[in-house]
Amino acid sequence: MQTAKSPTEESVFEIRKLEISDKNKGFVDLLQQLTVCGAISNEAFDERFHEIAKCGDDHLICVIEDKDLGKIVATGSVFIEKKFIRNCGKVGHVEDVVVDSSVRGKKLGKKIIEFLSDYARGIGCYKVILDCSVDNVPFYERCGFKQKEVQMVKYFI
Repeated sequence: MQTAKSPTEESVFEIRKLEISDKNKGFVDLLQQLTVCGAISNEAFDERFHEIAKCGDDHLICVIEDKDLGKIVATGSVFIEKKFIRNCGKVGHVEDVVVDSSVRGKKLGKKIIEFLSDYARGIGCYKVILDCSVDNVPFYERCGFKQKEVQMVKYFI
């Protein structure tokens, strides 16, 4: 006897690359749960989407869509830095990881981090790095990251 799948089951959530139509599925609203975004017009979103797409394999934004709701519920990105050190190695920089407050605790953040890390490893990065708040350190440690050194920032706006 088969039982009905609950909406929290893995099959409801699809992880994939960002698509231009995801603005209409709450992508920007989700980012506002992470930091200040401001209003982004459709034109500005389209322009930035195409600008990022021109980076090819050097910039990936992934999302998790709740297929039942047609809503983006998690996202993260990785951009690739090409270096001279480590035999002209590459480093993946993970950024902008956020899971919608309504679905936290379902391991979607871990899925985002695994997806981005696997992508970076697959294109030859020797490491992935990220900055996070002290509150998020335990989460990233559970994802296999280690604390190293100190983050510094200088804002221009």
